Amino acid sequence: MARYIDTLTDLGGLLLTVEKPARYTGGEYGMLAKTDAPFQTVIAFPDLYELGMSNQALKILYNRLNALDGVSCDRAFAPAPDFEKLLLEKGIPLYGLDTGIALCDTDMLMFTLGYELGITGALTMLETANIPLRAEERGDGYPIVIAGGPCVSNPLPYARFIDAFWIGEAEDAFFRLAEKLAGMKAGGAKREALAARIASHPSVWVRGKKKAVRAIDANFAARGAETVGTVENNFPVPSMRITQHHGVVEIMRGCPNGCRFCHAGVWYRPMRQKDADTVEREASGCIAKTGYREISLSSLSSGDYRHIESLIDRLNAKFAGQRVSFQLPSLHISTFSLPILEKISRVRKSGLTFAVETPLDSWQAAVNKRIDMASVAGIMAEAKKNGWRQAKLYFMIGLPVDEEAAGIAEDDAIIAFVKKLSRITGFKFSINVGVFVPKPHTPFQWSAQIEEGKARQALRRIRDSLKRDGHKVSVHDPFTATVEGLISRGDEKAGELIEDAYRSGCRLDAWSDFFREDVWRRVLGENAGYAGRITGGRKAGDSLPWDVIQSHTSGNRLKAEYERARNHSTSDTLCGKECADRCGVCSDEIQVIENDVYTEKNPEILVPGAALAGTHPLPPSPPPETYRIIFSFSKEGRAVFLPHLALIEVFSMAALRAGAPVLYTSGFNPAPRLDFAAPLSIGVSAHGEIASVDTFCLFSGGDFMLLLNKVLPEGILITDALNCVIPPGVKKHSMASLLWGFQYDSGGPEPDYVAAAGEKEYRVSRCGDARAVYGLSRRRVLARSGDGWASYFDVYSALYRQAGRPACTERTPIA
Repeated sequence: MARYIDTLTDLGGLLLTVEKPARYTGGEYGMLAKTDAPFQTVIAFPDLYELGMSNQALKILYNRLNALDGVSCDRAFAPAPDFEKLLLEKGIPLYGLDTGIALCDTDMLMFTLGYELGITGALTMLETANIPLRAEERGDGYPIVIAGGPCVSNPLPYARFIDAFWIGEAEDAFFRLAEKLAGMKAGGAKREALAARIASHPSVWVRGKKKAVRAIDANFAARGAETVGTVENNFPVPSMRITQHHGVVEIMRGCPNGCRFCHAGVWYRPMRQKDADTVEREASGCIAKTGYREISLSSLSSGDYRHIESLIDRLNAKFAGQRVSFQLPSLHISTFSLPILEKISRVRKSGLTFAVETPLDSWQAAVNKRIDMASVAGIMAEAKKNGWRQAKLYFMIGLPVDEEAAGIAEDDAIIAFVKKLSRITGFKFSINVGVFVPKPHTPFQWSAQIEEGKARQALRRIRDSLKRDGHKVSVHDPFTATVEGLISRGDEKAGELIEDAYRSGCRLDAWSDFFREDVWRRVLGENAGYAGRITGGRKAGDSLPWDVIQSHTSGNRLKAEYERARNHSTSDTLCGKECADRCGVCSDEIQVIENDVYTEKNPEILVPGAALAGTHPLPPSPPPETYRIIFSFSKEGRAVFLPHLALIEVFSMAALRAGAPVLYTSGFNPAPRLDFAAPLSIGVSAHGEIASVDTFCLFSGGDFMLLLNKVLPEGILITDALNCVIPPGVKKHSMASLLWGFQYDSGGPEPDYVAAAGEKEYRVSRCGDARAVYGLSRRRVLARSGDGWASYFDVYSALYRQAGRPACTERTPIA
């Protein structure tokens, strides 16, 4: 029988002793996992919630697996050290956020590894879930631990911890496998039989298996047409702000550019572009289901999407009325243009970002890029005429380029490039300089990694020189890059070093705040010979630990590209329909796909409220009257752990999901005109919080309440609403300006305590501990009325009636 953790009863107020308790409570809008499915799985992200909920792979797996009959897929994230300590002290295993299922009681635990240093987060999750770290120690009664993601293109360093590795893209083969496993489990199959079925799949690698073949989704570019109206990739919607707090629509997988340092460019071949009709449908679904007003059109090189300007025009015309903006997170300079930048800045101003990587033309050729000073300067000159004053530049040091032949060191070349570009354009730059780490399955997989000391000296010179000129400079830590390189190209012995570091206290190594440099230096120092061999160079064509993984890109092609790099020559053919230099990926089933939809006419423009029956037309300018809805809401259960800023975002996104005709602020970052009377401390329940929202037309408070309550996260409920029309020239009172104080009660017939706003939060001031409030009191916000206090609804109604105008049109308490 599986154990389920109830965070409110098993942890309760103790959650207030850890940072950001909302990471661990769940309750978000759109949760899909279920307790009655025979095959219980959890998708585990080996880092904090904020990063994990930004990960597109996690969303794909979560949504698609929960759409299968007989399968439940919950979510779990690595605990920060304070929460890990709390779980261990209380004897509570790590659990899924949707249902509370203990990870140790699931059938399959799936890790997605996007960064090598995430492995210590995965080990933290295993140990906190009471699951043995080593795969060989697990038997019946433990879940099958499987890992996927780009890092497992070399699975050997992780093999001592992971039972099986999924190689490649999950769609569609992994989901067909999951269906078969669910059927087997429903028929009574045990762990051994399920593990054997997994291991037999051609795209699964396990210890001892001689070959696994990367899975490629042949239907990627057609998927949107097949899933119109579904929840694919959109749920759940985080209630707290995450690292990449925006919606995502993947417009292209793979990349036409053959940058020789780029692992993703090889691993996700061939290039496949969704058609513009599919992108528009998915964008519409993303906006309607999530409420995000910023959507990232995701790909490895969005500017290479065919007819990208037409697509942006089409999306802007349709969604700008809803104050939705679209971003292109990855623009190759060769496809960068000011018109594209202006189009994506129509609603929100975007920044200028240039991934130069390396500054000399010959070095550009070595890495198979085509960027020159003149093209970058030309774009910036045009941008400056149109109001841009700042830009970001990205470089790498340690690329396998010939400094001796060029007669200049990498650091000096980067400094000279930036100084010259700044003189030409007048810009001051934000500069990020990374340390190149060679990756498996790329032409540079045989290259030596730059030594830490040399990298540190170069980065110091770049930072010191350019900061004196007024530029902002951030750099990658060279020692962290050394550890990353060791894991990236290591063999099974690397797993021993990982376990040693973990047992010595390493956690969440991707974060500089948590990275234990002292431990990793000790581990690498004790294994200096091995570490040197792994991060050193190899002869092109030598056998490699990851040769057991077939990426479809032939070894001969990688070797040829490596030789071209040494000769500082580019490849004439890239990944596209006209490819003449085949890399080995394409076949009769797997082909390059390009968007062939070009739209000249503007589509129908959507406006706020368009989701409602009887669309409200957007006025050309804000109405002279102020249409305001004052509403009260409760905040209970898991929602009490949400901070105030998260609460503002929850209502902002819910309004867009509901299709309410909300009025937005003006400026570069429009936001709904929401106004809250007072913030509420984390851990305090509420049954009478007060807020208001302005709309661009008279809109029923009852409809507002009904629509939003359908799309609010668990524990938040609008309980009362009042419509007010405030005529021009009449003072518009903010909610905070009318605040008197608060009433607290514990559910009895009489209020426990009434406090004016000047007093500190009830019980917190008396006990000095927020835990004293948890579960004991509920707050109601009170408005100022004469010398006393009254209901906000009564006070607001009286204010405008006293002005001689019948402003209040409707009040709708919840049924």
